[in-house]
Amino acid sequence: MTALTLLSLAALAASPATPNPSPTSVAELARPTETLVSAYMNKVARDNSLGVVAPSVPIPSFSRQTGLACSACHTSFPQLNAFGRLFKLNGYTMSTQQNVQAQDSSGTSLKLGMIPPLSAMVISSLTSVRRDVPDQQNATMEFPQELGLFIGEAITPKIGTFLQLTYDPADGGIAIDNADIRYANHTTMGGKDVLYGFTINNSPTVQDVWNSTPVWGYPFVGSEVAPGPMASTLIDENLGQTVMGVGSYALWNNLLYTELTFYRSAFQGGPIPVDGSAENAIHGVTPYWRVALQHNITGGQIMVGGYGLVSHLVPSGFEGTQDRYTDVAVDAQLDKTMPSGASLVAHGTMIHESRQLDATFADGGARDATGHLRTIRADATYYSASRVGLTAGLFSTTGNTDPILYPADAVEGSATGSPDSNGYVFQLSFMPWLNTRLGLQYVGYTKFNGASDNYDGAGRSASDNNALYLMTWLVF
Repeated sequence: MTALTLLSLAALAASPATPNPSPTSVAELARPTETLVSAYMNKVARDNSLGVVAPSVPIPSFSRQTGLACSACHTSFPQLNAFGRLFKLNGYTMSTQQNVQAQDSSGTSLKLGMIPPLSAMVISSLTSVRRDVPDQQNATMEFPQELGLFIGEAITPKIGTFLQLTYDPADGGIAIDNADIRYANHTTMGGKDVLYGFTINNSPTVQDVWNSTPVWGYPFVGSEVAPGPMASTLIDENLGQTVMGVGSYALWNNLLYTELTFYRSAFQGGPIPVDGSAENAIHGVTPYWRVALQHNITGGQIMVGGYGLVSHLVPSGFEGTQDRYTDVAVDAQLDKTMPSGASLVAHGTMIHESRQLDATFADGGARDATGHLRTIRADATYYSASRVGLTAGLFSTTGNTDPILYPADAVEGSATGSPDSNGYVFQLSFMPWLNTRLGLQYVGYTKFNGASDNYDGAGRSASDNNALYLMTWLVF
C-alpha cells in the first residue's frame, strides 16, 4: 500500500505524449502476467521525469505476488487507482512469483504461489472528545484499535481471494471481517473486450472497486469510541458480516460496469440455521445492483454511477411481518495525478432510503409505518509528492421525525425525535514509508441527532461530540 498516486495504466494510455502506451484495457490484462508487469515497469522507467516511485497493490501479500509496490494499485491505501481496479476485477490473479505447478492431460491442474499469502495490519489510536461523556474516561487509548490478518492471493489462474480476520479488543475476540472471493475471465462483445466474473462476499459494496461506496469510503478509519449519530441507511454497512452474497459482474470495453448480487443471512456467532432467536434476518433474498461509467482523463480517471438494494428484514425470528428497506444511491469519483507526482482524489455519494416498517410499527417500535433517510457524503484529498495528504470532507444524514424510533437518551438519543446529523472532517496524514500512515483527524458536528443545542434533552450540544483522533496504521 502507499500514500502516492501513480499514473494509472488507463490514464497513461490516454496521454497523447505517450509513444508506447502500457497495458490499460481488460483485454491487455488477459495477456500473460509477465508481459503486463514488465510493460508497466518499463513505462514507469521511461517516465521517471514525473518523479514516480516504484509501483503496489491492495495488501502486502498482493505486492509480493506481483512484485509491484503499493502505488501501482493505490493512490493511498485503501484507495484504488485505475490499475488497482482492474487488478481487483480480474480476481486478484495477476502474479509474477514462482509457482508450484502440476499438469495432467487436461492442462494445468495446480498453480500455487511459493510465498504464503499472508499480510497483517495494526491500527493504534488516541481519541479525545471535546466534552467528556458522562461516566467515561476521555482521551481513550486503543492499542490495538484493530489487528487484522489478510489472506489474499491467486489460488488458480482465474480465482483469487481477499479474506480478512480481525481482532476486536472491545469484544476480545477474532472474527471474519471483509471477505471477497472471485472468478474472472474475458470474452468479446461487439468486437469489444468484456471482463466478466463472479463474486462471493459478505457485505454489500465490499466487492466494489471505487472508494465512493460505504465499505471502502472515506474516512477509511476513524474513532470507535467517540459518540456517533444514531441513524444510518441499511446499505451503510448495516448488513456487513451478517450475510453471504453470490453475484456476477461485467466491465465492457473498460467503460461500462454492471453487477447484480443476491444476499441471504449468514450470521457470525448467531443461530445456524437461522431460527426464532435471530434478529433482522433477511426474508427471501436481498438483491444488490451496481452500474458505473468510467472515462480516462490525462493522469487518471473519472467515474459516475449508481447502486442500491431492496431488503425485507424480520426484526425477530425468520418469518412473519417484515420491514422493507429500499436504498438507491448515486456516486462519483475523480483520481488524477499531476506531472509533479502530486495527486488529487475526490469522492461523492448520495443514498436515499425508503422504509416500510410494518413489523417495527406493529410491535410499537415506531410511530409511523413509513419513513426515509438520506445520506450525503463528499470528500477531496490532495497528496503531495512527499506523501503528505490533506483531506476535507462533509457529511449529512436527514430523515423523518419519529420520537419512538429515535427516542430521547443522554448523549446517544434525540430529544426532538429527529435523526438529522451533519458535520465535517479534516485530516492530515503522512506516510514516511509506503506501508505506514500517521494521521491526525478532526470530526466536527454542526447538528447531532436532530439539533445543534441540547439535542439529547440532557444539555449536550452537537459540538460537544467533536473529536480529535490520532492514529498510526501499519500494514506488512
